[in-house]
Amino acid sequence: MATLQLALDLMQLNRSTIIAHEAVEGGVDWIEVGTPLIKSEGAEAVRTLRKEFPGKKIIADTKTMDTGAFEVEIMAKAGADIVTILGLAEDSTIEEAVMAGRKYGAEIMVDMINVPDRVTRAKEVEKLGVAYICMHMGIDTQMKGEEPPIDVLRKIVECTSIPISVAGGITAENAGLYVEAGASNVIVGGAIIKTDNIKGAAENIKKSMSGVKIDTKLAKKYSEEDLFEAFNRVTTCNISDAFHKQGVMIGILPQSLQHKQKMVGRALTVQTANGDWAKPVEAIDRAQEGDVLVIDVGGAPVAVWGELATCSAIGMGVRGIVIDGAIRDIDDIRDLKFPAFSRTVAPCAGEPKGYGGIGIEVTVGGQRVRTGDWIVGDECGIIVIPKEVAVEVANRALDVHERENRTREEIMRGSTLSKVNELAKWEPVQ
Repeated sequence: MATLQLALDLMQLNRSTIIAHEAVEGGVDWIEVGTPLIKSEGAEAVRTLRKEFPGKKIIADTKTMDTGAFEVEIMAKAGADIVTILGLAEDSTIEEAVMAGRKYGAEIMVDMINVPDRVTRAKEVEKLGVAYICMHMGIDTQMKGEEPPIDVLRKIVECTSIPISVAGGITAENAGLYVEAGASNVIVGGAIIKTDNIKGAAENIKKSMSGVKIDTKLAKKYSEEDLFEAFNRVTTCNISDAFHKQGVMIGILPQSLQHKQKMVGRALTVQTANGDWAKPVEAIDRAQEGDVLVIDVGGAPVAVWGELATCSAIGMGVRGIVIDGAIRDIDDIRDLKFPAFSRTVAPCAGEPKGYGGIGIEVTVGGQRVRTGDWIVGDECGIIVIPKEVAVEVANRALDVHERENRTREEIMRGSTLSKVNELAKWEPVQ
């Protein structure tokens, strides 16, 4: 039976210890002191978890690239049973790590993250005496929507005789697939540590590893085809956090949203002049199902959109309207439950003169928008995500959302936001 390894990729040791205890109750076999935890808390994290779990294997995920013997000595003396070395490291670094491990009682796991030819390198490092090989797809790669390469895992299992671990993007939905492909150890981080029910999440992954089909969206990574679903699962606040505050339209406000209503779609851009509603209305006929019309009027005060245009847009499957300018008939538009965002509201409309264009690059709320970019709006505001990075931003926003769920759970248990994040400890040294 394959083992389940918990990756404690957190900053705070206290949080990690609590999560580890709950995960062990759910069936976790091995406990990994994740790289972020080692960097933030040092070897003390290994010592603490060694004392807390005397019967469990403790993995120090140092991802060592140099000075293999020295770092293995440090972690082994702190209580680690296994220490990780990067497959990209020099052979001499891995050999030194193996010899130090034999001296101090620790095994070596080689992490194959970003190794170009993982099959060839796996055969090479096995000859160097390592105990485990880890097929690892990094978090930043996962965020781009890429799937862990099961075919490569199978090839490594076939050509080596030592246990193979697998890590990166593993959830209760797909864990069983890796065991079927030959993985002897399944490493899971986010799909456990980001949940409000740590024990239940670990139990589900163990069930999946034994062949039970589990249906869950937790820690799922989305591709281009699933972006409507992905962006509908998060808020503009989640996206802003994930996107480093980029893309937020300034001064463009929700005018018609129902509570908790959301607008998600691809932009169809329009440029027009003050009060000229010809191009906005013509754009409706060119819109595709799921589009959001994004109209640049330069903040002008005379409305270029109203209730009749809204009725027409709904009939064409338009998801919403964004106007850097004025809109009218908001009461009727609200009754139609059509998402509308604008800079201002005004009763006056202009005349259809036909100035401007459709599908050209525009600037709305201070943000550049092109046709095909993603637009997400809710009660907090509106944000544009360039189409080239939409998959990565969506997955990072979901990561933010899921981590907040875990933080909320800890607050509900009696902690506070500052205590959960240990703010005082992590404030810059003055």
